[in-house]
Amino acid sequence: MSTTPLAVLDLIPRSSGDDNATAVRNAVDLARQAERFGYQRYWFAEHHLNPGVLGASPAVSIALVAGATSSIRVGSAGVQLGHRQPLATVEEFGLLDAVYPGRLDLGLGRSIGRQKPAPADANGSGQPTVAAVSAYTANRGGGAHATEQRTDNGLLLPKQYDFSRLLASSQAKVATMLHLLQQPGAYTPGYDSQVSDILAFLAGTYVSPDGVAVRAYPGEGAAIQVWILGASGGSSATVAGEKGLRFAASYHHSPSTVIDAVEAYRAAFRASAELDRPRISVSADVVVGETDEQAAVLASGYGLWVRSIRAGSGAIPFPTPEEAAGHEWSAEDRDLVRDRVETQLVGSPKTVADKLEQLRDATGADELAITTITHDHADRVRSYELLAAEWARRGHA
Repeated sequence: MSTTPLAVLDLIPRSSGDDNATAVRNAVDLARQAERFGYQRYWFAEHHLNPGVLGASPAVSIALVAGATSSIRVGSAGVQLGHRQPLATVEEFGLLDAVYPGRLDLGLGRSIGRQKPAPADANGSGQPTVAAVSAYTANRGGGAHATEQRTDNGLLLPKQYDFSRLLASSQAKVATMLHLLQQPGAYTPGYDSQVSDILAFLAGTYVSPDGVAVRAYPGEGAAIQVWILGASGGSSATVAGEKGLRFAASYHHSPSTVIDAVEAYRAAFRASAELDRPRISVSADVVVGETDEQAAVLASGYGLWVRSIRAGSGAIPFPTPEEAAGHEWSAEDRDLVRDRVETQLVGSPKTVADKLEQLRDATGADELAITTITHDHADRVRSYELLAAEWARRGHA
């Protein structure tokens, strides 16, 4: 029987009533526990301007947990290239690899950034935010699922959420974020060229447009696995396939388009020195309890948390079950979060493992990345422990 390793995807969530220090300590503790439970990787997402999500710097987060663990792979899921330079990214991860050799995963994400200004743009500030949002959403690709769908094995592909709605509702916040994260007048190059530059720096083959050879120290020659993150069948999946890189598809973030993503990646895949066949990880939102009923209570804050993100205010500190129960849901609110709530995998170890097998089989995933958020840290650790034990019992680990 072939195995399907499990990984952890951590956003460094902060629960209501906790401070930042507690959230970071919890992430370090969870990484230690995940290593003990047998998880293969521990990845950090990158998010900004969210009071309830503290993963602002994958490299710093990786350094914290790599020093507290000994064997689990550590990495990013992913570095947002909309406001980062390829050279600085390679140097950061090369520095980490120098201390923790052979354990680093560099996951690269496509994010919103200022587009190169047109010649007539005299102020040199780049396209306005609405154009940056349009360029980002236009490259998502994949089918527009106007209605709920099911795969042949029954995996739910809900009606596609309109991401332009989210980005438009938070346009002022996006503009502020770009202003704060990018240098004045800077713009974001094409994603394909950014990834190519990173690969060239790692390989020691980079040559600038004006013919200057540049070496990335540290970074060059580092034993770093490069992954491309994608939520749909757009440019990220194509770039990953054409360059023969590993691909991480998101069921937890964009469940309606996960099949589009893996199919586009496989269709574009070309063998490389790194890989002779496609290699796919698929992420899922998961909460495991001792029973289905207990898990439902532990997961009850999730809908309210997703609502805060999609309403444009950013992720709130994760609520208690009591706080979640006190929210009065409107029909509009429920529609806002329906796709995410209905595709969160919640239940006993058996219930969740059955659903993960369904997700694995529908996507052909080689690995599964699990992201779990509960209000109490002990419940979160226990969720990962219960899942790992059941997954091993089934012979998948």
